[in-house]
Amino acid sequence: MHDFVFSMMLLGALSTGGNTPFWAASNQYGIMPAVNGGLGVMQAYVPFDESKTFQWRAGTSLAANYSPVDPLNPESSPFHPMVDELYAGLRWSVLRMDLGMRHRDREFLGSDPLLGSLSVTEGHIIESNNARTMPGVCFSLEPWGVPFTKDHLLISGDWADYTTIDDRFVQGALVHRLRAYVRYDTRKHFYIQVGLDHYALWGGTPNDPRYAPIDVNLSNYFRICTGRSASASGSLSDRMNCLGDHGGAEQLRMGWREDAWDLTFQWEKPYSDKSGMRFNNIPDGIYTLHWSLRDKDRWITDALVEFHYTMWQSGTVHERETDADGKQIEWYPGFNIFGMDNYFNNGEYKSGWTHFGRMIGAPTFFTEGAKYGIRNNRYKAIHFGLSGKLFRKAPYRLMLTMSENYGTYSSPYVGKSSAHSGWNWWEPNTIDHGLKQLSAAFTGYVPLRLGSRHSLDIVYGLYADAGEVFSKNFGATAGVRYTFR
Repeated sequence: MHDFVFSMMLLGALSTGGNTPFWAASNQYGIMPAVNGGLGVMQAYVPFDESKTFQWRAGTSLAANYSPVDPLNPESSPFHPMVDELYAGLRWSVLRMDLGMRHRDREFLGSDPLLGSLSVTEGHIIESNNARTMPGVCFSLEPWGVPFTKDHLLISGDWADYTTIDDRFVQGALVHRLRAYVRYDTRKHFYIQVGLDHYALWGGTPNDPRYAPIDVNLSNYFRICTGRSASASGSLSDRMNCLGDHGGAEQLRMGWREDAWDLTFQWEKPYSDKSGMRFNNIPDGIYTLHWSLRDKDRWITDALVEFHYTMWQSGTVHERETDADGKQIEWYPGFNIFGMDNYFNNGEYKSGWTHFGRMIGAPTFFTEGAKYGIRNNRYKAIHFGLSGKLFRKAPYRLMLTMSENYGTYSSPYVGKSSAHSGWNWWEPNTIDHGLKQLSAAFTGYVPLRLGSRHSLDIVYGLYADAGEVFSKNFGATAGVRYTFR
């Protein structure tokens, strides 16, 4: 029997600096106001019925935020309505299809899924819930045991296509997504998984006539899906590299399971070109360690520590590609290809891997507006997350993020960058100078019983920023959430 869930939340946000603090707005589906204001969300959905072989689900989420009128644009409306989610899905055995706009699945959760993930990336550096959803279709293979392996070897993945709907440098850019994972599971305690999470931006109409649009046809779609370069009619960059803007991450995950707890380690390494995919950018990546109790009614149920490092980017010199014999390939005099990878940015798709001005993946890759891509993709950070239930009743989440941010190789925050310096990643680097930043959050809710089908929660959040990227700022959110099941 299908369950029907309806919820409605009203939330107010206030800060000393006027702007919404980092963790108040990050990984919040891109719907929180950027300044002091309020948010209203109304959601209704029907989940999969796990008792059936052939299953369906559907849902919608409508949101509107309120913020004071911008003095630089007094004619702008203070109300901003949004379609947050609108989707339908089908599932048969391990095959699934989702159509429409839907939130990304979160991992490394705490004591309650409603509080979100303890991780900055939410388990995927490429796609957290930091930005608005995109409409599209996704075909998924859920973990499937390879025959004759007794379910020790499992494969899973996604094949998806979306379209951007924001105001960006290339209007209407399309997104192709591919995920592929292989897991070996002892079926007792240990498992290990490797995977690839890939995206490609293509199509659309550039706002600058100097950039030629990529034709949307089957031939170019095949080139996008196979990572091939452009035909003779494509731009020089697309003929040298791959058609469109390609990027992604390679993932290694290991886990240990006990009856009372789980321990998970993950290394996820981004890439923006062939050198990154070939591991030339080691040691870059996000390293996550998550400990989780199965009993979610304790004062402390989950703890997470995460280390971020994206400084190397395959080297400080944009080197020429070489062929199988080691001979340099002269694509164009003075035009090189490897090194200074510039994660999540692109010379032609200048908005980069963003949607509605927000980084689609980990929010610690700071953005610079809807049309200018990622402002900060070279940084070091340490992040802590803690979750549990106060008095074994009220779920909470504590987040603490400390970072040093360097901007990009070509546009550092401070002084000169180490571009073209020739330093090795394992040697001390005295050229780059970063901006320190501290962001913290304590969020949770107090559940109130209204019967078996109705519930009312008092939702709260306390936030703080201090540093050189975001000025000193203290903020709070408070509201109510009603749910009917």
